[in-house]
Amino acid sequence: MTSVRTWGKRPGTVVQEAVPFNAEAAAAALADEEITPVDVFYARNHGPIPDVAANDWRLVVDGLVDAELDLSLDRLTSEFAEHEVTATLQCAGNRRDEFVAIRPIPGEDPWGPGATSTARWHGARLADVLASAGVTDADDLHVEFTAPDVAADASPAQAYGSSIPLRKALSREVLLAWRMNDEPLPRLHGGPVRVVVPGFIGARSVKWVHRITVRDSPSDNYFQASAYRLLPADADPGAGAGEGIPLSSIGLNSAILCPADGAVLPPGPVTVSGYALGGDDREIARVDVSADGGATWRPAELSASRGPWAWRFWSFTVDLVDGTVDVVARAWDDRGGLQSESTAALWNPKGYANYSWPRRRIVVGRS
Repeated sequence: MTSVRTWGKRPGTVVQEAVPFNAEAAAAALADEEITPVDVFYARNHGPIPDVAANDWRLVVDGLVDAELDLSLDRLTSEFAEHEVTATLQCAGNRRDEFVAIRPIPGEDPWGPGATSTARWHGARLADVLASAGVTDADDLHVEFTAPDVAADASPAQAYGSSIPLRKALSREVLLAWRMNDEPLPRLHGGPVRVVVPGFIGARSVKWVHRITVRDSPSDNYFQASAYRLLPADADPGAGAGEGIPLSSIGLNSAILCPADGAVLPPGPVTVSGYALGGDDREIARVDVSADGGATWRPAELSASRGPWAWRFWSFTVDLVDGTVDVVARAWDDRGGLQSESTAALWNPKGYANYSWPRRRIVVGRS
């Protein structure tokens, strides 16, 4: 509870680790508002939380640029136009607990569906900052982000870093954000300035960014070269640099937030609800819900679209009768893609990318 109070999180927040602070929203709290309040928004960290005063923050832009930049927060906010993007961030380990139920995943936090949240982000387009440094489009270049937080779980221990392809960095949606939900970006969530890379795993939206380097290859930082890589099911989870598939775009996903798995409810109507996320630039077109384990399906009601980078809430009313009800959801994107069915088929030794159909069992009985 101390860590929840320390970091201003709402009571009921599920703390995976106190140090470094890693916590996800309680499912019921996450379901309350489509724009996630800051005190509910999930937190993923690999080291101590830096305390960088706004007046002391500097950003260096270097590497394969025509003109290196050294920007203060005042220069960043005054010299570059401010833009707003509503975007969902999702941890690569979101819904890992369902993988753990199949087979243990030692050393990894058993995140539920609450390692996903949505905010309104305000900041400068990264493309504008790179243009000021003389960077133009090139298919074979990458943009590396470096932060001051030192991660003890890296091998060897090092400051957190990551990279994205330059073609993504030049997209209009990628921001150097200094505001979150109309307030100055909180320290816990990367303040004074963080990168927001909509459509990519949260690990690429580097917090407290203080250096951006344009380079001819992906970052060799541990969290790009070794961590956040999708390994084969039979691989050694401690595989070395370059093994597996580097994670970038989020996959089509959905989750059931309410009611909880195993909930005991009386007969009668109950609303089943959750979120769906298209991933990268795909939007959610439909969510189907089954109340009989997947034998039959009906379309859920969808909330209004907030754009290609944000989730959509969905809801469906089930008429409960005595016994057990197996609820399943599945999402479709606007290109006809369907969410993966089997959790077991997606299992991997790091527990990343659980994009399978979510399932909940409800027990129905009269009190």
